[in-house]
Amino acid sequence: MSTERILIIGSNGQIGLELAEALRKNYGDEHVVCVDIRKLENQILPFEVLDVLDQNALLALVKKYEITQVYLLAALLSATAEKNPKFAWDLNMNGLFNVLDLAKEGHIKKVYWPSSIAVFGPSTPGQNTPQYTVMEPNTIYGISKLAGERFCEYYHQKYGVDVRSIRYPGLIGWKSAPGGGTTDYAVHIYHEALKNKTYECFLNAQTALPMMYMPDAIRATIQLMEAPAEQVKIRSSYNLAGISFNPEEIAASIRKHIPDFSITYKPDFRQSIADSWPASIDDTLAQQDWGWKIKYDLDAMTQEMLDNLKRVGNMAV
Repeated sequence: MSTERILIIGSNGQIGLELAEALRKNYGDEHVVCVDIRKLENQILPFEVLDVLDQNALLALVKKYEITQVYLLAALLSATAEKNPKFAWDLNMNGLFNVLDLAKEGHIKKVYWPSSIAVFGPSTPGQNTPQYTVMEPNTIYGISKLAGERFCEYYHQKYGVDVRSIRYPGLIGWKSAPGGGTTDYAVHIYHEALKNKTYECFLNAQTALPMMYMPDAIRATIQLMEAPAEQVKIRSSYNLAGISFNPEEIAASIRKHIPDFSITYKPDFRQSIADSWPASIDDTLAQQDWGWKIKYDLDAMTQEMLDNLKRVGNMAV
């Protein structure tokens, strides 16, 4: 049995719920401790309520469960962060410092922290965005993620902290409601297609963005964390490409299953956020360094999303 004891901070979010399930399958329920700011109705144990900004409570919890790895997922996402920039900075940065400091002091061995395509900005090359490029984000989420990347690399170089990270594209899954991101339309659209056969999109028809089906994102995350340290050559954050499509293309994919599905467009403030992000990503270095390979294309994801949402009764979002 594994000697690893894993802590997931922000376990009740879109990524956290599915990551917890996958890690418990791999390591055993009792080896994966979940924490979040509040408890869910059907919370899977072990679980503790924790504010990641409370450093003393975090240290006590790490000691209590003899934690060796931390997955830090607690963050305010792009659209939500724009409404409360100071709190977003506080949560996204000081939460990261609290975890990195625990690793620096030897309390934990390994840290996972997610970055995002939000680190790129309007001046970044928009097609096949390379790993190393101009990064001038113009959202508070992107600014905090870029700063976080620099601090992750700094803590690795200066203190030897084993920190690992992926720049997630937009993530699409059926197991939980979306969490306030600009790419959330690509989750809502499946729910609305099944429920109402129509969807009003908050981005325009041609806004292509890099996306990824959640099982691929979870697999990539665990694969990176389980890779030998010498294979992890980038300690800021790895590009992860996913699949790129626009609202018109996802609607066309849905029509293969629901022929009378229709989509309309009413762009809002999220359009300018999306316009500042790349349309496609180059993840060659993730493929080379730790063997990453995507499994799901747009049509395979659409099939699974619709099948699973039908099966669970098209959860309201």
